[in-house]
Amino acid sequence: MTTTALEAATQEIRPPARSGGVIKRRLGPFFGTPINAVTTLICIFAMGYLAVGVFRWAVLDAVAVGDAEACKAAVGACWPFVMAKFRFMVFGFFPYGEHWRPALAMLLFLGACGVSMSPRNWTRKLLWFWGAAIVAIGILMYGGVFGLRVVPTTQWGGLPLSFMLSFVGLAVGFPFGVILALARLSKLPAIRIMAIVFIEVVRGVPLISILFMATVMLPLFMPDGITIDKLLRAQVAIIIFAAAYIAEVVRGGLQAIPKGQYEACASMGLGYWQAMRLVILPQSLKIVIPPLVTIFIGFFQDTTLVTIIGLLDFLDTVRGAMRDPNWQGIAVLEGYVFAATIYLVFSYGMGAYSRFLEQHLRREHK
Repeated sequence: MTTTALEAATQEIRPPARSGGVIKRRLGPFFGTPINAVTTLICIFAMGYLAVGVFRWAVLDAVAVGDAEACKAAVGACWPFVMAKFRFMVFGFFPYGEHWRPALAMLLFLGACGVSMSPRNWTRKLLWFWGAAIVAIGILMYGGVFGLRVVPTTQWGGLPLSFMLSFVGLAVGFPFGVILALARLSKLPAIRIMAIVFIEVVRGVPLISILFMATVMLPLFMPDGITIDKLLRAQVAIIIFAAAYIAEVVRGGLQAIPKGQYEACASMGLGYWQAMRLVILPQSLKIVIPPLVTIFIGFFQDTTLVTIIGLLDFLDTVRGAMRDPNWQGIAVLEGYVFAATIYLVFSYGMGAYSRFLEQHLRREHK
């Protein structure tokens, strides 16, 4: 083969030039064929019709100010209901004059979450910061010191209760889930069998069953005269349930790590716990960020089940506000729209942060 032929054979093969402009390439999948075009037009018409109807109900025909009487003749949304019942929907039966306490506790909690989201703050100081924040939130909610009135947990409700049940349940359940995942992969038969039985039993029953057991059956096994707070029992049930689900997700991440990583740790003289802490777990947890966030979002929304055992979470306080005789039959959808908006904002925020965290960890380990 001559030099010219060799150069021609090894010449870089370039992809064929794209035909059409940017708009054509973007819209091609939607209008490329007659069926795609018809489907796209139907979807656009349906979404447009729905958007116009929602806009008319929420804005054009809505009542923005007034009272229940002003909403009776309205055909649109009754937003005065949300304004009138806002504090009850958010704080529940917490004493009205003390609403500044759960409001400040929520701001402190959200502020601590905001500080924790920045990777540059991931130091030991952050643990001390969270410890101080938790103590301050507990003092604000319960009282009893600094002249604050004692508010029993039976009066806690609304959004602060939903935050507390989901955050504490996941924060405490996460390390338990990691330990269960390691135990299920252990080479010791007794530990592995106990972990498998615990995880499968907990995952085999719905959360509401565990809540009922913690609320109804647990007191039967306690000595006479000893009672456990209902909120604490519900919190323990959520921690147990979260730990079982987190364990299975973490186990999947551990099994995705190549065997060579374990062998490399052994060749470097690292012990089991050193290898897990320094090499294996950081990689496996990075892999399972998406399913972990899915679990977090699900548990944040599943706190609504505690209403079955007599605790008033955010969604139940919204339903309670709608049962007010002065507004009953007038405001039907407005409360649910408000609750859905709150859940959507926080769920979307968790999802967006998970995507940021994935990108950050990917850049850090390049």
